[in-house]
Amino acid sequence: METQPKATVPTLYEWAGGMENFEAWTDLFYQRVHQDSILEPVFRGMAPEHAKHVAHFIAEVFRGPARYSSEEGSHYTMIHKHLGKYLTENQRKRWIDLILDTADTVGLPDDPEFRSALVGYLEWGSRLAVINSNADSVGEAIDAPMPTWGWGETGGPYVP
Repeated sequence: METQPKATVPTLYEWAGGMENFEAWTDLFYQRVHQDSILEPVFRGMAPEHAKHVAHFIAEVFRGPARYSSEEGSHYTMIHKHLGKYLTENQRKRWIDLILDTADTVGLPDDPEFRSALVGYLEWGSRLAVINSNADSVGEAIDAPMPTWGWGETGGPYVP
């Protein structure tokens, strides 16, 4: 009797369609940020490559290529960039609304399982960004691993 091979579960990165989709998403998002009265002051003067860095960071967290950590920074670096920004809850909520609206616009998958994972990560990360933006120093080790995010497996965001 022949058995069917087990289907492999795609990563969130694969399910989202790869790097091109992450870059399109963050490019459009940051274009919209510049037109938003709540978020524009936070990102005024943002480096032109910021949108790509964010795309590469999220893609890596979603188990895509390690482009961010091998070429652009580390989790520690990302946390450090938020220090002294003094982000507010109102700004965080607007960031969430706008990035999810942009996900719809660029056509990221809208199935409940993917969106649950996407929203879970964005909520977790944006809440940490607010906390870190109001801190005086980075409380994480300089060599802390990049977080990873999946389809709801146990063990939190740092499941290897």
